[in-house]
Amino acid sequence: MKKLLVLIFCLNLFGVTQQAAAEENKTVDVVLIGGGIMSATLGTYLHELEPNWSIDMYERMNGVAEESSNGWNNAGTGHSAFAEMNYTPEKKDGTIDISKAVVVNESFEISRQFWSYQVKNNVLKDPKSFINSVPHMSFVWGDDNVNFLRKRYAALQHSTLFRGMEYSEDANQIKQWAPLVMDGRDPKQKIAATRMPLGTDVNFGVITHQLVDTLTKNPNFKLNLSHEVRDIKRNADNTWRVTVADLNRDGKETTVNAKFVFIGAGGASLTLLQKTGIPEAEGYGAFPVGGQFLVTTNPEIANQHLAKVYGLASVGSPPMSVPHLDTRMLDGKRVLLFGPFATFSGKFLKNGSLFDLLHSLSTSNLMPMTHVGLDNFDLVKYLVGQLMMNDDDRFAALKEYFPEAKQADWKLWTAGQRVQIIKKDDEKGGLLQFGTEVVSAKDGSIAALLGASPGASTAAPIMLHLMETVFKDKVATPEWQSKLKEIIPSYGHKLNGDIEMTNKIRGYTSSVLQLDYIEVKPETN
Repeated sequence: MKKLLVLIFCLNLFGVTQQAAAEENKTVDVVLIGGGIMSATLGTYLHELEPNWSIDMYERMNGVAEESSNGWNNAGTGHSAFAEMNYTPEKKDGTIDISKAVVVNESFEISRQFWSYQVKNNVLKDPKSFINSVPHMSFVWGDDNVNFLRKRYAALQHSTLFRGMEYSEDANQIKQWAPLVMDGRDPKQKIAATRMPLGTDVNFGVITHQLVDTLTKNPNFKLNLSHEVRDIKRNADNTWRVTVADLNRDGKETTVNAKFVFIGAGGASLTLLQKTGIPEAEGYGAFPVGGQFLVTTNPEIANQHLAKVYGLASVGSPPMSVPHLDTRMLDGKRVLLFGPFATFSGKFLKNGSLFDLLHSLSTSNLMPMTHVGLDNFDLVKYLVGQLMMNDDDRFAALKEYFPEAKQADWKLWTAGQRVQIIKKDDEKGGLLQFGTEVVSAKDGSIAALLGASPGASTAAPIMLHLMETVFKDKVATPEWQSKLKEIIPSYGHKLNGDIEMTNKIRGYTSSVLQLDYIEVKPETN
């Protein structure tokens, strides 16, 4: 009997050992690092294009969308360039350059189509749970700023994507659009505003949760929470060996081999990319900037304001610092948010380490980062000024946009970390770059997303571009082409300049997502 029990024990132990060894040496088609909007979007694309591919997602927190994708950690703006004046700079000759605004708007239209497809296929649920119509406004005061906004409005009317935008310098009209902005304001102050009814408020955290929830129903997808990726090394067969620590098991490390790896870990993407050793990662550095917002949940205040009102950024400040008074839909409630106010620490993630910045320094990025520090004195000056602000200073900034605000109604909230890209540059030594950038290996076996805003709003086109880069041969096949055009009806076409296509696509997405719609009219002289 004892011999039998020993034999059974040994067989079980052997079985467990075999299972552990199989788990240790398993190979999957795709590893997604990070449980945010980017990984969720890419995972959804790939599942729809190649349903038989095996996909593992690793997230260091105990839930997805806990960092920058979380609704409370970003401004929730469906970045479409309707209100963000930093996308339409004034050139030296006084004209307004709208090219960046057109690109951003085209990108957001792709996101709307991607989300609409997911709603139609029951991947995303009630659209009101994650996207709502909230007009986007630009608001300025002072002669120079009013002149700029007037020229901006006129320039944007040459694009079919911005028709339907309204402009006014009339205080009564602006008060109808945004009463809180006008109540108590000096009637002698020269003001101007634009308003676009097609604007939206988006909860990217809800989108992420719903996308991942659907993915987990697929037996080829595995979600690994509380798992931190510690290392990424190339195997001899050009697959990647990813070392992962299980934070629920005292950091016990295991490995998984992947044919393709996507590093979508927000601010932590740079340090993970550096571990890969690919030459394309050389010369990249990072500059972390945190953000805080003033928030009120008082319904008597929030219900008086239905708009995202954007102002002009301070000289030298990053685009993410543009002041705005926003309507948000969070946790089923309408709230108001004002900010952001910049913070600084060495962290690359809200829940990261104070030594993240230090650990990212290397021989290839030290000089570019040094040059950026020397060449961006205005940014340094702006950050120092922000760090010296106290509660009264922040409230004074709020009163510029909401003159009758009461301090007791507002609380300070710390949002997510944003990590801006620093790139090596032959001419200047180093450049601070705003926006996002995909960095991938030459063979397309690994890619990382670096950077910040507009980020989440354009996750669908960013991941589409990534697939066109790393799965170039697959994208060219009739099967992928057909599926991509099913998901993104405008795929391969530009909306700008095509009134018929713009109306068709916007009409479709507005209907599915239950959003306001305005028919585009031909330009009038």
